[in-house]
Amino acid sequence: MRKTLFFILGGLPFLFSACNNSSDTSGTASAPPSSTPSMAEKNLAASRLVNKAFESGDVTLIDSAVAADFVDHTDQGDKNRDSLKAVITVLKKHFPDMKLEVIKEVADDDYVFSLVRYTGTSDGSMDMPKGPYDMRILHVVRCKDGKGAEHWEYMQPKELMAMMPKK
Repeated sequence: MRKTLFFILGGLPFLFSACNNSSDTSGTASAPPSSTPSMAEKNLAASRLVNKAFESGDVTLIDSAVAADFVDHTDQGDKNRDSLKAVITVLKKHFPDMKLEVIKEVADDDYVFSLVRYTGTSDGSMDMPKGPYDMRILHVVRCKDGKGAEHWEYMQPKELMAMMPKK
């Protein structure tokens, strides 16, 4: 159950990050404005859409931001786009006040890297102590054609252990 919790919480807000206050989030040098968004900008837009889905619980946003053949690499094996939608639904039910804050995001034509802070209140139902949580997760997303194609996430063991119930 702890692995399930790690998969769900560490999850899939995944990869995808909400807007930050930086004027240049692409991770590339500034270029003159263009009427056509760069691939890095498209990748960031997809990332931000997924974050919006996690905060709102609206899984209809996922198809436009995540490839049909999406693979989420987890400690429980590879998961797919339908699994992502299921995770969003479960998280919204058990962590209705979850907020995402993008600390930093960097993108290029192939990847989005996001350091995201998750805060909220656990209802205590998912092998996680009841009460507030505050954690940071690094999401790495490989993108293809402006959509998330693969996802990996990394979390400090100390923060992971703080989420586990005390026995």
